[in-house]
Amino acid sequence: MVAAVWPLSAVAGLIPGSLSLTLLIATLVSILVLGAAAVFFEHIRKIGCMHSLERSAISNAFFEDPNSLNKVPCPSIFDPPEKYISLIVPAYNEEHRLPEALTETLNYLKQRSAADKSFSYEVLIVDDGSTDQTSKVAFKFVKQHKIGNVRVLLLGRNHGKGEAVRKGMLHSRGELLLMLDADGATKVTDLEKLEAQVHALAQKVKSTPGTSSSSPQKASDVEIAVFGSRAHLEKQALATRKWYRNFLMKGFHLVVLLTAGPGIRDTQCGFKMFTRAAARKLFTNIRLKRWCFDVELVYLCKHLRIPMVEVSVYWTEIPGSKVRMTSIMHMVFELLLIKVGYGLGIWKIYT
Repeated sequence: MVAAVWPLSAVAGLIPGSLSLTLLIATLVSILVLGAAAVFFEHIRKIGCMHSLERSAISNAFFEDPNSLNKVPCPSIFDPPEKYISLIVPAYNEEHRLPEALTETLNYLKQRSAADKSFSYEVLIVDDGSTDQTSKVAFKFVKQHKIGNVRVLLLGRNHGKGEAVRKGMLHSRGELLLMLDADGATKVTDLEKLEAQVHALAQKVKSTPGTSSSSPQKASDVEIAVFGSRAHLEKQALATRKWYRNFLMKGFHLVVLLTAGPGIRDTQCGFKMFTRAAARKLFTNIRLKRWCFDVELVYLCKHLRIPMVEVSVYWTEIPGSKVRMTSIMHMVFELLLIKVGYGLGIWKIYT
């Protein structure tokens, strides 16, 4: 006996038209979702591969000395410290805001150095592929203050603030490392608040019962991260911002909480201090290159058990912000990268 074969057209004829359309749409949606997921996971994998290559690559970066015209090899975060503090300033198209911020910063550092001979410093400006006169402005300060105190690192093309900070941290010489924005929105004198917290936490670690005599003696050898915060200004900001900006920012903060967990209320303030030991671990692990590297730092601190503390700082709104409403969507995407990349073990945390 030969089994009857039903033609596809006959089978299709038995399915109602509305159901056929529903199945077609469901199939197309499934294909699109699976395709997007495949692209997303491949993107995460590529970030992980790039990070592995960057960790193993030998850096040939250098600083240019405009006075002697010599090339100065970049130091490494793995080298012993040569300065007490390094200030890392990421800059992208900041020719107008950078001069005032650098002048204020260097005046403070010079005054403090004159009052305390043990206080040594460097300011490292990382030009993130600017298309204006940012590098020219920065090199004027190198000429004025000498390359021992002010250095410019040129990245060539724009990578993002996270990458600019990472490069600056990895090529700094300080026992303490402070990242601060090029707009001068936070008073540089507030670094003393963060500095005090570093030393207080370091002393607390040293005095902890059970700490061995071979434990680190310098504060820079203790892993500590101190985050400047504008959380105390939130009520004032809510009262002055548009309702939709408040809605988006509240939503963003909720996603940050779900990604990195509680502990730090203001992850995005660009004023953060790390000991050399903490920076060595954090900035050799960090993957994100743009907006949400701050959140990744919090995530890494928790998983590497690096003590964190949040300190209120003075902050003012400076015209010329590069954060746009569309940046929020990019931020949410990067938060998803953190959650999936680390959560599924695609990104490894090196200790």
